[in-house]
Amino acid sequence: MKTTASWLISMLLAACASAPPPPPSDTLFHDELFAPPSVAIAPEEALAISAEMRRYIATRLVARSRFDDPKQRLFDALYRQDGLRLEYDAAITRTAAQAFEARAGNCLSLVMMTAAFAREMGLAVSYQLVRGDDTWDRSGELYVAVGHVNLKLGERPSPFGVGFMQRDSMTIDFMPSRNARALHTREVQEHTIIAMYLNNRAVEALTRGQLDDAYAWAREAIRTDPELPGAYLTLGVVYRNRQQPEFADRALRRVTDRDPDNVKALANRIVVLRDLGRSVEAQALVERLDRLDPHPPFSYFHLGLAALRERRFEAARALFEKEVARAPYQHEFQFWLAVTWLELHDPTRAAAHLALAVEASTTRQDHDLYAAKLDRLKALGLR
Repeated sequence: MKTTASWLISMLLAACASAPPPPPSDTLFHDELFAPPSVAIAPEEALAISAEMRRYIATRLVARSRFDDPKQRLFDALYRQDGLRLEYDAAITRTAAQAFEARAGNCLSLVMMTAAFAREMGLAVSYQLVRGDDTWDRSGELYVAVGHVNLKLGERPSPFGVGFMQRDSMTIDFMPSRNARALHTREVQEHTIIAMYLNNRAVEALTRGQLDDAYAWAREAIRTDPELPGAYLTLGVVYRNRQQPEFADRALRRVTDRDPDNVKALANRIVVLRDLGRSVEAQALVERLDRLDPHPPFSYFHLGLAALRERRFEAARALFEKEVARAPYQHEFQFWLAVTWLELHDPTRAAAHLALAVEASTTRQDHDLYAAKLDRLKALGLR
């Protein structure tokens, strides 16, 4: 039995199932267990354009001629140094207007901001889920699979069936350049994007221990798109943290009934079934999960930390390198591999992996932490 079977895993953007869960029933939600959320939850705010955004369009994105391509104008504003100068920051999922105000956001926030601009400029927008590109992060005992979305811009056809020639669509992707490559995508509808935003906020509230808020965000995500499996996973984890394992299992079964091989739902159900004392069922799922995913995310990492604590530095290095090989852009893996190389008296390799941790960081806090450690290492004359 692998220790990873006890993880609490929740999708941050989306989960792909073989078939969507059925629409939610009244028995899925239990408002009586939760206080009202501390903030108003308004799904329509996710893609709403602000007055400041309209002023930016009017002053910075105006056409210079009738032959000017509005897609290119928006692209230049997003990516040129004299444009918006956006910063990738995954600390919180912002609305379109909040991302514009902060000039920062994760891929979902920046996609929503771009979509709001594009629609105001008369462009057609379609959203794409990037398949097979999940990365992993964690907050305490909560392990989060982070998906990725982008969008395509196109011209809106003339209502009279004539007009300008249709030009090629343009893909806008805020994935860090280190991940640039051919992407496998599937189109998703706008209500799914809004549900992803709501589910993100639920997960973020959950990581802060704000269960009432997490429940309200997850409930609204499911109501917005009943076909988003990740929201059912989040709701299940919320119920489990509220010590309601029966309700947790009911939410998680919405995923496994339709997608029996969903490893995230299986991992969560194992925990919940043990809470319920249904050890035989839990063990059956453990064995199924071991067959489906014998080396789940973070498994080598935890073994590496144990080896490091026991001062078995070569073993730790080998284990961390296994995690880095399959997830080179996970900042924690790079950081602890750097620590291990320091213990092995190789500061040059330590500095190289610490630099990769800086590059892979997804929040300003992590970036500044790793950068300070790298500066200190360089100050000691270790190149």
